[in-house]
Amino acid sequence: MNGRTVLLINPWIHDFAAYDLWARPLGLLILGSVLRMNGCRVVLVDCLGARGHTRMRPGGHGRFRRSIIPKPGVLARVPRHYARYGMAPEDFVAALREAPRPDAVLVTSMMTYWYPGVFEAIRLVRDHLAGVPVILGGVYATLCAEHARQFSGADHVLTHQGERSLPLLLGELWGEDPAFTPSPDDLDALPYPCFDLANALDAVAIRAGRGCPYGCTYCASRFLCGGQRLRDPRAVAEEIGFWRRARGVRDFAFYDDALLTPRDHCLALLEAIIKEELDVRFHCPNGLHAREIDHETAGLMRRAGFVTIRLGLETADPCRQRSTGGKVTGDEFVRAVTSLRRAGYDPGGIGAYILCGLPGQDAREARDAVRFVEAQGARPRLCEYSPIPHTRDWPQAVAASPFPIETEPLFHNNTLLPCRSDRFTLEDYEEIKRGLNTR
Repeated sequence: MNGRTVLLINPWIHDFAAYDLWARPLGLLILGSVLRMNGCRVVLVDCLGARGHTRMRPGGHGRFRRSIIPKPGVLARVPRHYARYGMAPEDFVAALREAPRPDAVLVTSMMTYWYPGVFEAIRLVRDHLAGVPVILGGVYATLCAEHARQFSGADHVLTHQGERSLPLLLGELWGEDPAFTPSPDDLDALPYPCFDLANALDAVAIRAGRGCPYGCTYCASRFLCGGQRLRDPRAVAEEIGFWRRARGVRDFAFYDDALLTPRDHCLALLEAIIKEELDVRFHCPNGLHAREIDHETAGLMRRAGFVTIRLGLETADPCRQRSTGGKVTGDEFVRAVTSLRRAGYDPGGIGAYILCGLPGQDAREARDAVRFVEAQGARPRLCEYSPIPHTRDWPQAVAASPFPIETEPLFHNNTLLPCRSDRFTLEDYEEIKRGLNTR
C-alpha cells in the first residue's frame, strides 16, 4: 500500500442546533494512523475543524459556523431554523481540489439524524473526484447500515470498529496485502490518532478504553463497541504526555463510556496522570458514572486536572433507574456530588445529565430530577431523548413514537422529542428549560 493516498472526511452537521463540546473525529483519525502504518499518505478535510468555527473558547470548545439551509421535507413543520454547521461548501470543494487525487475516500458519520451532512459530502466527492471509491463508516453507518447502503451513495459501508476491516477492504480494492491489521481488542497496539493533520490543535480526544460494563436500555454502547476493553493506564498517561510535550496541548476530552470503571483501573489511570506532572485540563462530555465517585476518586480527579465534570443521572425516579439498567441510585449520586465538593469542585461546575422525553415519561419526573440535582448543589443539564436503533429501548421507542423512526432516521432528532408521551408536552419541556436558564 506504499504510495497510496487516502482522503479522510469529517462531514458537516445538519441540524436545528449544534455546539462543539470537544467534538473531534477520534475514530477517523485512529484509522488514518493505521493507514499510515500501512504506508499510505493520509489527507484530512474536516468540515468541523478550524475553518468550520466562528469562535473557539479557551479550553477547546466553541461555536460552529452556521448557515441556514432548507429543512428536509419531513421536518418542514418544525418551527425552527435548520442549518449546516461547519465550513462553507465552497471551502470544502476548494480543499478537495487542493488535495492530491486520492486512491480512496473515507467518510465518517456521527448521529443517525445527521446523515444529510454525510450525504452532502459524498455527493460533492462524487462530483469532484469521479471514479474514486468512497467508504462510509462511523456511528450512523453502524446503527443504520441498510439505510446507509441504500441511500448514502457510498461504494462501501463499514460497520463497527474499522482498524482491521478497513485495511483488509482496501487491500482487496487495490490487490495488495496490508502489512498492519491490528486487533480492535488490543487497544494498546493501536497508533496514536493523527491529530497532527488538524489545522489548529486546541484540544485532543482520548480514550482509556472502549465499551461499557453497564447495559443501560437507552444506550447503544454495547452494540457499537462490544464488551469493555481497557488500555494500560500508563500507556494512556504517556499518550497525554506526548501531546502535551510535543504539541503543547493542554485540553483533553475523554470519550470513554465508562471512564471510572473498573475502580482499580480508574485509580491507576489517575495516579499515572498525576505522576506525569503535565499541567493539563480534562473534560468529560460523555458523562461519568456517579456510582464510582467517592472521596478518594474525587480527590485524585482534582489533582489530575479534571475540570469539566458531567455525571450521568438521567432520572431521579428509583423505578426508572432500576428499569433502565440500574447504573446509579439517588444515594450514590448524592455521595458523588458530596465527594466532588469536598475535593474542591465548585457546585456550578458539577453538571448532571437529565433525560427528557423518554417513552412513558411524564413532565413531573423531569421536574423532580431537576429539583433533586439542585438540592445537592449540582447543575442540571437537560438532554432530549433520541431513540437509538439496536438498544433495548428501541422496540418501546418504535411503539411510542408517532413518527416512522424505523425507516427515517431524521425522526430520531432529539429536537422533536420523538417518543414523548402525552403527559410530557413540548410546552412542559420549554417551561423546564426556561426555569433553568433563569437560575
